[in-house]
Amino acid sequence: MQERVVRNDGPRLATRGLYTLILRLALPLALARLYWRGLKAPGYRRRVGERLAWGEPAPRASVWIHAVSVGEVQAAGPMIRRLQSRFPDSGILVTTTTPTGAERLGELFGEGVAHRYTPYDLPGVVGRFLDQVRPGLTIVMETEIWPNLLAACEQRAIPVVLANARLSERSAHGYARVAELSRETLERFSRIAVQSRGDAERFMALGAAPERVRVTGSIKFDLRQPASQRDCAEALRRLWGQRPVWVAASTHEGEESMLLQAHRRLLARIPRALLILVPRHPERFDRVAALVARHGLALARRSRQEVCGEETAVFLGDTMGELPALLAAGDVAFIGGSLVPIGGHNLLEAAASGVPVLVGPHTFNFAAITEMMLEAGGAERVPDAEALAERLRTWLADAALRAEVGARGLAVVERNRGALDRLLEVIEEAVGLQPPAAS
Repeated sequence: MQERVVRNDGPRLATRGLYTLILRLALPLALARLYWRGLKAPGYRRRVGERLAWGEPAPRASVWIHAVSVGEVQAAGPMIRRLQSRFPDSGILVTTTTPTGAERLGELFGEGVAHRYTPYDLPGVVGRFLDQVRPGLTIVMETEIWPNLLAACEQRAIPVVLANARLSERSAHGYARVAELSRETLERFSRIAVQSRGDAERFMALGAAPERVRVTGSIKFDLRQPASQRDCAEALRRLWGQRPVWVAASTHEGEESMLLQAHRRLLARIPRALLILVPRHPERFDRVAALVARHGLALARRSRQEVCGEETAVFLGDTMGELPALLAAGDVAFIGGSLVPIGGHNLLEAAASGVPVLVGPHTFNFAAITEMMLEAGGAERVPDAEALAERLRTWLADAALRAEVGARGLAVVERNRGALDRLLEVIEEAVGLQPPAAS
């Protein structure tokens, strides 16, 4: 691997020291939050020692990949497979912050990829973790920027690549409030592979070295639908029967009420319409089910294998790992987190299945991808529940229009594939490795 020059922190230690002090003071609150979340999602209370690098040591691995939750794990999946193929002797360790991310990793790779929970960004904790793993390369997915982690990797001459990175204007403003800490942290990345030119400009404005920033595109465009997913989608359609179906994916607190209002409006015009409702966080499944009941709508739950009869108005997708198949089985998809100011979620899983997409007004988390889809006519934006119901009525009543919009979205996905190849080139450049010669 390439030798890296290690800086003398000098006066910058004071800035990072204040950050570390605040983090130490917040640690009891962070642990208490794990316990509180664990009351409804027990996974948060399991293996807590890993977050402090205590207990059973993390396994040795040549490559450490940090992915926060389900979305990042899903995006990292093709990259992990390619790394395993190119460097078969390199052990891979993936860390996640959430139990759902850990579960998704297990579904994708089983025992083939090791997992640990992400260590808290305290010098002693990060140091213990790195001493256990001894990675030759660290890959951080999307926008996880941890000052002490970056400093510890630099001290050990471990290259760090920020992969599939995105930085919204809103997040950039937040980092700008701690400009000195942001600048010194970004300077420690070996490479920053960003999704768009706008992301690159925002990272460089915060202090990232221009020669280390590469626009590679989003690897989420490189997702491929396995045959098993298509089979699962077809099975779901048989389960639901021959009726108009729309999927509300990755929904959030306060959003489901608006979606249920829209569905009630839709039912007044298309009585057989079925809503597939998939909340973002598993710990909310029961609360959302109770909310559906309060709205007076007949419900069937996927987790309980309940029959989805003609009287069923809402099918709750309360299982893990099935969202891609649920989206592929729908006639129209609404992507959640966008009617409330969460910032939206990824449109591409629906678009890759040729399903037309609707989003709300708040899409800053996926601004570039959303604008691409909107400009191409593969998606439309609705301002509120009333407009959502009207657009659903139009699309669900016109199969030819749905097919046309879905084809435009799929074309966007097809045109933008290739980001994964470009990202792997950046990773190889960062560590000075070349893929094995073809035999």
